[in-house]
Amino acid sequence: MKDKFYNYIEGLQDRITNKLESIDGKATFSQDIWERKEGGGGRTRVIENGSVFEKGGVNISAVHGDLPEAMQNYFNVQDCDFFACGISLVLHPKNPMVPTVHANFRYFEMYNRQGKIIDQWFGGGQDLTPYYLFEEDAKHFHEVSKKACDPFGKNLYSDYKANCDRYFWNSHREEARGVGGLFFDYLKPTSERSLEQIFDFVTHTGDSFLDAYVPIVEKRKDLEYTQEQRDWQEVRRGRYVEFNLVHDKGTLFGLKTNGRIESILMSLPPHVQWQYNHHPEPGSEEEQLVNVLKEPRKWA
Repeated sequence: MKDKFYNYIEGLQDRITNKLESIDGKATFSQDIWERKEGGGGRTRVIENGSVFEKGGVNISAVHGDLPEAMQNYFNVQDCDFFACGISLVLHPKNPMVPTVHANFRYFEMYNRQGKIIDQWFGGGQDLTPYYLFEEDAKHFHEVSKKACDPFGKNLYSDYKANCDRYFWNSHREEARGVGGLFFDYLKPTSERSLEQIFDFVTHTGDSFLDAYVPIVEKRKDLEYTQEQRDWQEVRRGRYVEFNLVHDKGTLFGLKTNGRIESILMSLPPHVQWQYNHHPEPGSEEEQLVNVLKEPRKWA
């Protein structure tokens, strides 16, 4: 399974970066192939200073070795090895009318000292973070996500949408990071579903990413915007950074397993503002967005 899934994310990375380069029309992805001294490595691709994408990364990795003590404590295990592979992407568009997007699809195995698999699971999801609320964009993103889930269970979309709303919650701000999407973790084989069936679901969701995001980018990327709207985008990017550095499990896992710091922090935007006690003007489009983030809505 680990080889099968890694082959999948290699192809998905190629498809996504090729499509994004064609949309941007100016910048291309630089590639950095790296190795982890404890075992494994990855292929990082980053786009910067484009006509559409100010910064973005689409990374794949496969790492293995001794499970660090901090993670042994987290999983309540001892003397284990692990293997983890996945694709992770974050795109920060230049135009504040185009939302930031994040997606991640991953697979994990844990072994005893005899090399026997003692646990294995899939995780992942995709979510949208707008700076200005276009309701039809949020509906489109969620409808594509729901369509990806529906063949595998009638309750999957509602369950994983609720997971996403809970997970991407900036509890210290009492607001969501964005308008959500899907989030799932610890999807393990059971008597009702095999590992192959979970693989099919995860890859089907991964295949839906471009359909969910690209039409939104193409619709909004040429809209005009003001410096004030750009400032608002950078203030909201600050909330994005806060979540990733304070709450995100993937970031914390990478740091605790001696992950590659440049790849872990590629999710951070290039230009951010933290204004003291900032509040949008009452009745403004900016306040409309914040009101939605205070209480997640049903989009599909």
